[in-house]
Parts: sequence; C-alpha cells; structure tokens
Amino acid sequence: MKIHIKYMVSLRCKIAVKEELDKLKLKYTSVELGEVNLKKDISGEDRELLRKGLVKKGLELIDDKKSLLIEKTKTTIIELIHYSEKNPTTNYSDYIAEKLDYNYNHLASLFSEVTGTTIANYIILNKIERVKELLLYDELSLTEISLLMEYSSVAHLSHQFKKITGFTPTYFKKIKKHKKRIMLEDL
Repeated sequence: MKIHIKYMVSLRCKIAVKEELDKLKLKYTSVELGEVNLKKDISGEDRELLRKGLVKKGLELIDDKKSLLIEKTKTTIIELIHYSEKNPTTNYSDYIAEKLDYNYNHLASLFSEVTGTTIANYIILNKIERVKELLLYDELSLTEISLLMEYSSVAHLSHQFKKITGFTPTYFKKIKKHKKRIMLEDL
C-alpha cells in the first residue's frame, strides 16, 4: 500500500516519518520524499494515529488527488535541484511532465491555482536556496555555482539572486553567518 505525505521534502522528514511508522509498528518497504510504501494495508485507526503523529512533526497525509499531484510536482523539483547529481537533459517543464506522466500545461495550471505561484517561480526559489547552500559551503566559486545550477552566466545568477534575496551573492557570502536560509518546507 502506498501513502503520500505532504511537506516531506528533506532527509530529516524521512527520519521523522520512519519514527512514526516504527512507533505504530507499521512495516514498510521504502520511505521516499513524499511517499511511503507499506507492506500491507493499514486500518482506519492506525491511519488516524499516523496522521496525528505526522501533524505533530509538521507533516500531513494526502488524501485528495489535486494535493497529491501538487506534492509530487514539488518533490520532483526538490529532488532535481537539491539531491540530484545531474541536471536533466531536457528543460524543466519536459522533465516534470515526463516524470509525473502528465501534460505540463495541466500541471502548471493546477500548481498555480492551488499554490498561488507558478512552477517556474517555485523552481527559481529552490535554485536560489540551493545557491545559498553552495555559497555557505564556500567550496565553489560563483562561476562554478552558476554552471552547476545551469545559469547562462554569473550575471544572470547574480541578478536573479538579488531579485529574490535582496542581496548580491558576494554580499550574502559576507553576511552568511547572520543570514538564515529558508527551510524547504516553507518555500
């Protein structure tokens, strides 16, 4: 049985979900971002206990199809930008549509309707958060970061970074100890 979980966007979330499943002695085969494969169906009582436990940890079970599709879209973007070793060989819209097996226009329309922002903007916000993370690591130059994040130039990255954060990447790097990152769950 497969269950879907909203706001499950980090490794910390996966650990929290595993803790709740273990607490209820629910056997699972896999726990991935936004999705858990259980070995067998769960009772209504166990589902309610799981729901309550997840809510305490800032997570939610997803029951309706629209919410499920939005979460799958967000998870696909997060996995691609934050956890993937390679960038897609196609553009983001084609990659998302292919991965979710839906028409991109339908996904984009639904995403905007439900979240109040576009998929493109959500991608940009995630890319900027990833850039912040890379700047904090202080291991790559701005040129290397712009190439890694598929910006056409350092100037393009810098412009978009300043538009979103209000700071240039260089200035952000200088004040990095005082500037908190936005949690993925809050994007």
